[in-house]
Amino acid sequence: MARPDTLAAVDLGSNSFHLLIGRVSGGQIYPLDNLREQVQLGAGLTQDKRLDRASQTRALEALARYRERLRGLPRDAVRAVGTNALRVARNAREFLREARETLGFPIEVIAGREEARLIYLGVAHALPPAEDQRLVVDVGGGSTELIVGRGLKPRLMESLYMGCVSSSLKHFPDGRIEKRALKAAVLEARQELAVIARGYRRAGWQEAVGSSGTARTIETVLAASGFAADGITRDGLERLRELLLEAGRADPDRIPGLKAGRAAVLPGGFAIIYAVFDELDIGRMRVSEAALRHGVLYDLLGRVEHHDMREATVAEFMRRYHVDAAQAGRVRELALRIYEQLGAPGRGENDPDRLLLDWAARLAEVGLSIAHAQYHRHSAYVLSNADMPGFSRAEQQRLARIVLAHRGKLDKVGGDGLDDGDWTLVFALRLASTLLRRRTRVRLPSFRALRGEGRFSLELPKDWLARNALTAAALESEARQWEAVGRQFVVRRMSQ
Repeated sequence: MARPDTLAAVDLGSNSFHLLIGRVSGGQIYPLDNLREQVQLGAGLTQDKRLDRASQTRALEALARYRERLRGLPRDAVRAVGTNALRVARNAREFLREARETLGFPIEVIAGREEARLIYLGVAHALPPAEDQRLVVDVGGGSTELIVGRGLKPRLMESLYMGCVSSSLKHFPDGRIEKRALKAAVLEARQELAVIARGYRRAGWQEAVGSSGTARTIETVLAASGFAADGITRDGLERLRELLLEAGRADPDRIPGLKAGRAAVLPGGFAIIYAVFDELDIGRMRVSEAALRHGVLYDLLGRVEHHDMREATVAEFMRRYHVDAAQAGRVRELALRIYEQLGAPGRGENDPDRLLLDWAARLAEVGLSIAHAQYHRHSAYVLSNADMPGFSRAEQQRLARIVLAHRGKLDKVGGDGLDDGDWTLVFALRLASTLLRRRTRVRLPSFRALRGEGRFSLELPKDWLARNALTAAALESEARQWEAVGRQFVVRRMSQ
C-alpha cells in the first residue's frame, strides 16, 4: 500500500469533538485543518448512564459535517476514537452503529490508559526533544489522564474518572461558584489523585505540561488577567480562585480571556487542575497545543509506516507470558497460508482481518503461563482484560473471541457475536493448530482449503491421511465441532 500523504484523526471527546487533518512530510505531520464541535456528549449522560437523544443528535450532526470534510480519504488514512462518555454509556453500542454509518469510517472506543498513551504521543511530538522526564496532565470532559515519560516513550500512565464536564455538573449544576462547592470539588479531585500521587512523585519529572481545552483556557485567563505571563502557576491559580469566587460564576464578561463556549465547564476543570497542583506539588505547568487527536495522527502514521504500536504490544506479551515463539511462528505461518487459500477479501498485509489472525496466532498460548488445562480460556481472559497499548477495546474483544474459539468446543462461542469474517479466522487458526499439534516443524503435503456459504473444506492426499492416523482422527472430530454450530467442515481425500 502506498503511504497516504494526508491523514485524519477524529476525537469523540466527552466535551468536544475534534477533526484534525494533517499532511505527512519527512516523518512529521503538518496540520491542514482543525475542526471543533462542542457536542458535550458527557453532559448527555442520564442518571442510569445512557446517552440522551439530544446529545446523540448533536453528535451525529457533527459527524455528518466531518464526513463531508473526510470525503475522498481512504479508510487507512482516517482513525476515529471515542473516550470516556462512550466508555461508560450503557447504550454506546447502539449509538456507535449510527455514528459509524454517519461518519463513514470505523469508530474505536479506547481504554483510559490507551487514551493516556496517545495524549503523551501527541504532546511529545509537539515539544522540543529533551532528556528530562515530563509529566503530562490532560483534563478532558469525563476523565483526566496523567503520564510521566521521557522522549517519545511513556513510562507511567493513569486515567482517572473525573473531568471538567462531570465535575461541573456535579458541583456547579446551576453555574454558581460558591466557596463550599469549590472546596468539595477540589477535595473530590484530590481524593482521586491521592491513590496515584506517591508513585508519580517517586517517578519524578523535571517539567509539567498541560494539554487540551481546560489547560489552554486557564492559561489564557491567567494571561489576560495578568496573573501569569506564561503557562499555569500556583500563584496564578490562587488568584483565579479568588476571582471566580468573587464573580460567583464563570462569566465571560467578568473573567478576562474566557470564551463563552468554555464557561460552563471551567469551574470543574479549574478544581481538577488546582487539585493536581496540590497533590503533585507542582509550581509551574507549561501548556501544549497538542492533545489526543495529535497522538492519534502520529500513531496512525506509525501504522502506515509499519511502526505499529500493536506489533510492539504483541511482542511484549509473547515475552511477558513466555510464549513458545517457534511454535507460535509455525502456527502463524500456516494459519495465514490457509487464510490466503480461502480467498478472503482484503488488502494484503494491511488487511485488518489478516492482521488480527496474525496476532491471534502469536498470542493464542499466552494462557499456558497460567495453566495448561483450558489454557485457551486463560488466553482469552488476558487478551480481553489486560492493558494492550495500541489496541482499541473492540479489537481486544474480537482478538479474545478468536483465541477462545481456536481450541476446544466451538459451541461455547456459537452465539458470541461472530460474523462470517470471524468464523474464517477461527477456521484458519483451528486448522493450523490441529495440523501442528506435534509442536515440531512437520512436512505437510500440498493441500487446498476452500470456503463456501456456511461451510469449509480441506483437500488432502489420502495416502498422507493414512500415514497420519492421529491427525485424520482430529480432523474428523473437528468436523463434528463445526456441525455443532450449524456449519460444515468436510475433509476430502485426494489421490496423488
